[in-house]
Amino acid sequence: MTDKPQTRFGYDENQTKLAHATCLYLATVLGDYLEDLVVVGGLVPSLLIDQAGPDDDPSRHVGTMDLDLGLALAIRDQGRYHELASRLRGAGLRPDQKADTGAKVSQRWKTDLGGPAITVDFLMAPPAGGAAPGELIHLESDFATIAVPALHLAFQDRRLVSLQGRTLKNELAQRSLWVCGPGAFVVLKALAFGNRGEPKDAYDLFYLTKHYGAGLDDIAVSLRPLLSDPAARQALEVLSRDFTAEAAPGPSRAASFIHGTAHPDTEADVAGLVRQLLKLLEVVD
Repeated sequence: MTDKPQTRFGYDENQTKLAHATCLYLATVLGDYLEDLVVVGGLVPSLLIDQAGPDDDPSRHVGTMDLDLGLALAIRDQGRYHELASRLRGAGLRPDQKADTGAKVSQRWKTDLGGPAITVDFLMAPPAGGAAPGELIHLESDFATIAVPALHLAFQDRRLVSLQGRTLKNELAQRSLWVCGPGAFVVLKALAFGNRGEPKDAYDLFYLTKHYGAGLDDIAVSLRPLLSDPAARQALEVLSRDFTAEAAPGPSRAASFIHGTAHPDTEADVAGLVRQLLKLLEVVD
């Protein structure tokens, strides 16, 4: 993955528009694969939550630098990854390269259509008995996915979202595709924060809890069916440890991402929302 900016000021709205255009473009060339694909990562909040306000509206999500695409294990088990990789190549995507060595990055592909480029990271739940978290699952010599243990939850809790607009080829198109639901998104972002402590992960989690649906009850409804899964329970432990105190890493880093410095009101907002969510889930009193 590319290095993430440490504050919102490093994000460009045009990059997010590229991610949306890439998502829509891929949906037009992978139509018969869409049931086994799910959008995860930083693009999710802008797909689940209305972004109709003006550019400087604080209720708008800051965006993303790339597109994260989850692949179902069935694509691997049924050997359908050969055709998938072939479609990607035909659509003008190629494996990314390391800037220092030029070596291929097989789990991250880049658009190569003559205009601004954006990267697509491929993720997959580890197959039984193989691939530790973060390891690569090699499908072809230049096509791999990153093993993400909780990714299966994004297929359990997902939303069918309609996208319309311009593709990377400036075509007008409309497609529906699966997007990680709010419950699974909280789990994935909490686990990501527990592993790497990125301010952007804390911000994404805060943004969703503050703006999704009619309130935290809607997120709790999506989370409850997942709580029997060990990954979800681990995520709640991360939330309890890192997000419920105002001075804890989660609220602190979310606030610094938004403001570029400490911000007590935002830190209190982050911690308060997470405490309320855990209370709804009967994790805390």
